[in-house]
Amino acid sequence: MIKIGYKASAEQFDPRTLLEFGVLAENLGFRSCFVSDHFQPWRHTDGHAPFAFSWMAALGERTRAMQLGTSVVTPTFRYHPSVVAHAIATLAVLYPDRLLLGVGTGESLNEVPSTGITWPGFKEREGRLREAVQLMRRLWTEERVTHHGPYYKTENATLYDRPPSPVPIYLGAAGPKAAFMAGELGDGFICTSGKAPALYADTLVPNVQAGRKQSGREGGYDMMMEIKLSFDTDRQAALENTRPWAALSLSPEEKTGVEDPMEMERLADALPLERCASRWIVSTDADEVVERVRPYVDLGFRHLVFHAPGPDQGRFLRLFAEAVAPRLQAAF
Repeated sequence: MIKIGYKASAEQFDPRTLLEFGVLAENLGFRSCFVSDHFQPWRHTDGHAPFAFSWMAALGERTRAMQLGTSVVTPTFRYHPSVVAHAIATLAVLYPDRLLLGVGTGESLNEVPSTGITWPGFKEREGRLREAVQLMRRLWTEERVTHHGPYYKTENATLYDRPPSPVPIYLGAAGPKAAFMAGELGDGFICTSGKAPALYADTLVPNVQAGRKQSGREGGYDMMMEIKLSFDTDRQAALENTRPWAALSLSPEEKTGVEDPMEMERLADALPLERCASRWIVSTDADEVVERVRPYVDLGFRHLVFHAPGPDQGRFLRLFAEAVAPRLQAAF
């Protein structure tokens, strides 16, 4: 079986509009909703960046059973891990058994402008995330936590409102070392679609599996894929809808050191439409969508969270629920 979720694009919509899309998604049968946590969006023009924890609280009140998660939060620079643990614990008490915490090593686009830090290399970011995950789990399960680590400290810290059981932590990863850590430390793995097939089959999934083996941890493990899908009855409209997300098609080299949304927008707007759409499944055919999704399911990704690029998310959600979701459920 697969689980179908909705990616709420906090970089693209104001919090109220985005909230209504999340409510509609549950009403149409989506079983999870993951929201990005950006301090700054990919684009300056018409950009948005609502605070993820506040927004999740609002969505929790307006929905009944949908799982709520971040994809992803960086609990290492803008937020001390104890602050993230506190926020998520409160949400988990309000909405029992519905919270997931997706975390990652971060992007300079968000962390540098908000804190003024010098962006560190991966080794430090990995070390910070590893320590943060361990500290958050302690805060959810122990009465008083004194922690003196290489990056973080607490003194007799107590979370007075804790969920009955620790919130599952999913780790996002796009490279081999982060994927290994996702398998080693995480309750789930978050990945995004649209890159070279060999990256998933030969690098990411094997490293997640190796990390799981290294950890010796038992129990279920959720493999979650954010699938970038532009689906419409009009193919040209589906293509054009990918333009606001052109920055996703910039190479790491093109984006390195770019922390200003205005500059990111300038670089993205220079790309031709074909390249803007290169990370997306662009289709008018639900059966084609199933076949484009199949390789991810075959690799073990059974939690499929769909990210649509267009401005009319209501249209996408209804079209998807009517045409695509039933075929996906039947196929898998």
